[in-house]
Amino acid sequence: MAAPAAEVPGVRERVLRLLEEELGGDVRSLKKVGAMLDQLAAENRVVEEQVLSASSSVPLRVAAALSAAEASRAELQGLLQKEAALSARLQRHLHGARAWTESLGGTFGQLDAIERHMKYLQCLGRVEELSDFGEVLTQLHWPFTSPPTPSLTAPANGQELGTQLEVLVSQLVALQSSYPAPLLEGCSRPGVAHSSPLSLPIQIMLLPLNKRFRYHFSGNRQTNSLNKPEWYLTQVLMWMGYNSGFMDEKIQPILDHTGIDINAKVELCRGLLSLAQEKLASDAARLLYDDALFCHLVDEVLQFEKELRTTHAYPSSLPGALHVLLDESVFQKWLSVERKMAVEKVDAMLSAEGAWSSQYKDVSDVDELKAPDCAETFMTLLLVITDRYRSLPSPQAQLSFLALQRELVDDFRIRLTQVMKEESRNPLGGRYCAILNAANYISTVLSDWSDNVFFLQLQQAAVALGDEVMGPLGATEAGRLASLEGSLFEGLLGLLERLRGDMLGRLLDAVMRDVQEKAQPYSRDRWLSLPAQGDQAAMSLSSSACPMMLCLRDHLLQLQQRLCLPLFQMFWQGLAEKLDLFIYQEVILYNHFNEGGAAQLHFDMTRNLFPLFGHYCKRPENFFKHVKEACIILTLNVGSALLLRDVLREAEEHDPVTPGGQQPSPQSALNEQGVYQLAPSDVLILLGLRASWPGQ
Repeated sequence: MAAPAAEVPGVRERVLRLLEEELGGDVRSLKKVGAMLDQLAAENRVVEEQVLSASSSVPLRVAAALSAAEASRAELQGLLQKEAALSARLQRHLHGARAWTESLGGTFGQLDAIERHMKYLQCLGRVEELSDFGEVLTQLHWPFTSPPTPSLTAPANGQELGTQLEVLVSQLVALQSSYPAPLLEGCSRPGVAHSSPLSLPIQIMLLPLNKRFRYHFSGNRQTNSLNKPEWYLTQVLMWMGYNSGFMDEKIQPILDHTGIDINAKVELCRGLLSLAQEKLASDAARLLYDDALFCHLVDEVLQFEKELRTTHAYPSSLPGALHVLLDESVFQKWLSVERKMAVEKVDAMLSAEGAWSSQYKDVSDVDELKAPDCAETFMTLLLVITDRYRSLPSPQAQLSFLALQRELVDDFRIRLTQVMKEESRNPLGGRYCAILNAANYISTVLSDWSDNVFFLQLQQAAVALGDEVMGPLGATEAGRLASLEGSLFEGLLGLLERLRGDMLGRLLDAVMRDVQEKAQPYSRDRWLSLPAQGDQAAMSLSSSACPMMLCLRDHLLQLQQRLCLPLFQMFWQGLAEKLDLFIYQEVILYNHFNEGGAAQLHFDMTRNLFPLFGHYCKRPENFFKHVKEACIILTLNVGSALLLRDVLREAEEHDPVTPGGQQPSPQSALNEQGVYQLAPSDVLILLGLRASWPGQ
């Protein structure tokens, strides 16, 4: 029996030495185990063959070799299993670490990029230290942090410095043209609008101003105050003003000579503006929860933008400071603050003591619309809001503000309606008329805005953007807006017109009730028994008509003072129409008239009633067509009345157009008498009201 493999001297050590030589300490070398196993298996087969063919004199050595080979094979199989387990574990670990590897790879890439930028900036800083450009600028007293004086702008060696400046600026421009990427700006700063890089000499010239700005307006400096944005905005504007002359006189000619299309003054403003933009973006984000300071910041930005575009002629094609306010969170805060402040102001103006009186009530040539203070203040508020968002570079943002304005107008209209309902018990009172004037004033201003170029441009933008801002637009509404037949205020104007019409109707009804009450004695006068005109020395107004006439006069005078001219014109014309029908139906058709009664009615109407309205038009009788024509029929002489009656009766009984045309048509007969409004049947009724006919 062969001895076990473990008892064979040195076998284990030889196996281990063989594995150490072939595999070493590298786990990845475990892949060689399979090949070794195959090799050993082949050697084992050779040994087995040798054993089978060998003499039986050496069985113990063969058995020992076989035992050792079997032990090696078993040990190698165990190693293979360990290798498989270790490989599987390694793969699981690599799979789990893949996300971390990718993340760290991106971070390391960013760090590498930042490191390259830092080295590049350090290199440029060293180049800047070695430049003779900074020294030339220093000798030219650049930069100017106060108003420049002749002694500063014209140094003794000015000609030599000018030559050096031209050479250096030209070289820097040439350098930048070879490397067009931004050299000194590095990575883009938050809040700064993306645009083409500044000219390299301008970048270098701005470095001392950049340092000054960051020194004063960052960190714990007292000048770095959130509630004083005007400090750094004003400083930027002052630097623009102080240094613009130098740019125009010294730098611009050099740039022109190099042949590049660059405005030196604009480049200066653009570089300084980037400082303000970055600071504004930082401050605005910190003020989102402080309404007062945020509103102050917006006011200062708007003023800065106005100054930038006007005083410094900054091109409208380049972004200014307003784009900082268009950041989504900042813009929504701005809208919210504007809405909140507007509502608070409306509350205050409606509750003010003089809300319903006009500040121009004693100046007749100014107070044509007689707008109460609350309405005028409200429209001024809307106008201020318009001025604040007019310069925004985004039509979508402008339309958002327009939607806010429309919301405020509708809210104010609802408030007017509520106050009107409270005052509807006294429609002839001063406050009711003031509400009516307010509705008319707002409607008039909005109508004017509908034809304004700015709002027409917004109208086209609304059509282009669709329901993105203004809400869903129907096909009809969109078509009317696109063709300019409609307007952005059309819906509001319709609602205001409805309010105005309703209030004016209530006012007319109140006056007519009063007039009808005062007219009762006049409608029951003795029209059948009045003396003829020839029997009176002089005709005068019927005593029964005096209350009605006085009532009319008082109401007309009172409302002429309280209503604006357009409303008063609508009022008196509506009153004349209602009064015409009332007198025609309740006085004339209700009575019979003798010759004296008809003459008296004619006198009362033509010499008293019509002249009351003659103060407001040249031919007031045209607004009383029923009454005027009824008086004509009632005062016709007897012969004309008989002929007219015969014509009308015959036309009523037969065909109005007789063969041969011997008889005039009823209408032509009436027209000859000056009657155009009344129908032939109405005229026959009036003729029947005459009490004196021949033979009666």
